Amino acid sequence: MSMCTSASRRLDEPLAGTAATARTWLLLEQPGPWGAKALTSSHLDPVLGRALEAAAEGTGVRVALIRRPGRHADCREVHERQVYVAHTVPGNAWLHSATTTDPEQLLNLDFTALGRGDHRTFGAVLRGRPHTGAPLALVCTNGKRDRCCALLGRPLAAELAASGVEGTWEVTHLGGHRFSPTLLVLPFGYVYGRAEAHHVKEVLQGVPEGRVVTDGCRGNSAWERPGQAAELAVRTMTGEEAADALTVLGTTGAAPRWEVTVAHVDGRRWSVAVAQGAAQPPRPESCGSPLGSPSRMDVTAVRELSPAVFAV
Repeated sequence: MSMCTSASRRLDEPLAGTAATARTWLLLEQPGPWGAKALTSSHLDPVLGRALEAAAEGTGVRVALIRRPGRHADCREVHERQVYVAHTVPGNAWLHSATTTDPEQLLNLDFTALGRGDHRTFGAVLRGRPHTGAPLALVCTNGKRDRCCALLGRPLAAELAASGVEGTWEVTHLGGHRFSPTLLVLPFGYVYGRAEAHHVKEVLQGVPEGRVVTDGCRGNSAWERPGQAAELAVRTMTGEEAADALTVLGTTGAAPRWEVTVAHVDGRRWSVAVAQGAAQPPRPESCGSPLGSPSRMDVTAVRELSPAVFAV
């Protein structure tokens, strides 16, 4: 454990542009152990898991499993499950919740509509309603996918829960194992790496105020990796904290170089140059992996566009 901890703290590597991507998250409670591919290797019916994967493919929806922090007894009897759905695109970010005794109901959802940000199917099928509780703090603890997620993520989730942080859940794979412990915050959809309890509390305090904390942030899951890096670069440069203030209008180019256009609700726009490089010095892609050169997103330039450039 000490090797994983020291490695993740010691390496100076940008976090921006390394977050999981999803415009919409569909979260289903599934207690008990999770395998590397949790939807098909947990106590959830694997036939249902494969069907959910197929239904979400290409829709912008990502399905993940959640469970309460603590010991995960090998109990197959689950009478009622919590379900959440969250859309993370700025300007239309929302979080709804429901419960179900029959997880197969999720197959009746219109995944395409959810990916567009239309929550009506969630209300019709599951009687879902807007979530009125605390924002969700979802800590990746999928140790079968990468052991650092268990070694570092589970203690963080337990500490948050023990200190009274409402909305704390363990969640399956978020990606970026080398940044463990990793955290997804909903409804805004920002992902954080190398998270510590005091910092998570600061992040969560900003959510009811509509404020994004950029320290330790890996990006908004609504955008692809270049867009994540670009949006955070503009936030850092301008000091903008409002969650709904910035959006990624478009990305041109292809790996390893992109030009990303980021827009502010007040009309300002920026052109951000992003380059894909290799992390140096060599480091593991994930906990227990051999040394390598995992990819990273580097912002090489941020240029504010004059109104004449984009006026039509």
